[in-house]
Amino acid sequence: MKTKSRYLFDITKEFLKEKMVFIGGPRQVGKTTLSFDLLGMKKGEENPAYLNWDIASHRQTIMREEFPAECPLVAFDEIHKFVKWRDVMKGFYDRYYPKKQALVTGSARLDFYRKGGDSLVGRYHYLRLHPFSLCEMNSKPTRSDLDLLLKFGGFPEPLFKGSERDWRLWQKGRISKVLEEDLLSLERVREVSLLALLMDALPSKVGSPLSLQSLREDLQVSHDSIRNWIKIFENLYLCFRLAPFGMPSIRAVKKEQKLYFWDWSQVESSGARFENCVASHLLKYCHWLEDSEGHSMELKYVRDTDKREVDFVVVKNNKLLFAVECKTGEKSVSPALHYFRERLKIPKCYQVHLGEKDYGEEEQGVRVIPFVKFCQEIGIP
Repeated sequence: MKTKSRYLFDITKEFLKEKMVFIGGPRQVGKTTLSFDLLGMKKGEENPAYLNWDIASHRQTIMREEFPAECPLVAFDEIHKFVKWRDVMKGFYDRYYPKKQALVTGSARLDFYRKGGDSLVGRYHYLRLHPFSLCEMNSKPTRSDLDLLLKFGGFPEPLFKGSERDWRLWQKGRISKVLEEDLLSLERVREVSLLALLMDALPSKVGSPLSLQSLREDLQVSHDSIRNWIKIFENLYLCFRLAPFGMPSIRAVKKEQKLYFWDWSQVESSGARFENCVASHLLKYCHWLEDSEGHSMELKYVRDTDKREVDFVVVKNNKLLFAVECKTGEKSVSPALHYFRERLKIPKCYQVHLGEKDYGEEEQGVRVIPFVKFCQEIGIP
């Protein structure tokens, strides 16, 4: 499998002409490679326009604000770990734009870690880089592409190597770096070992409403600690949660959230892993429309007090766009899809699966479709 420019390449180049561009995303998702592509660099090359806060000599350049005069674009990697990073970027923008452009990347939510400095509102576009999806791997994806994606996840290194041994080593190293480096540099957390235990416990919770009480009892810590730690994991792009969708026409649950991972390959159950993969594709679709087009997007699930449930609903500008139910096999349509479609007036409903059959009940607005085909038709980048 050959690598290619990431799906954010063109929109980043376009946005850089107007403002600074901030790109957030999980560690090792490809942000540095994207920066190199935009700078015209190759891996291993030296370029004064690339400044990484984790490199000691680069830190001095950033703190002294001695930016290379001859470079039209300067890329700042992991600069959010610097307490005064917002001051630096505000000064850069006010002094140089539009003659000199700035790209800022980081393995944490750059819109959350606002340590010091004046507001940067109006000076940057924020984009979120996701793991590879089916259509980013291959514009005409196949079932074998999906099998590879489900097995190794969408992060470039393990996906392109395609080796179980390399995947295991990568998994171990990535989580360790996030907990031991990123976490300690951004958060005041002493109980790193307990956070590691929480991270080990969460993959088995994918696909079901998340019980903080159960996790609290397992780890013997406070409810507030569990809630805060999961929020930290979200800010570091380790996991994300979906809230329930509610309307007066259904007796919806209100507080139960569902949790998924950016790296779905760490979920052992095949059914839960497939559901997580679908959730990640849909989140990528929502973030793309939100970040590139300015639409207000939400990804939620539907569940009522009678325990009827549909895995996902996509909401665009406060209007239901479509619903998605996940099944590993080619089964009959879930009754919950019909029920909620009627109650919520959902325009389109899909039941995605790992098989090959594509059949619809168009008069009832429900279509059973292979996930590979669904991704192409919806337009997930």
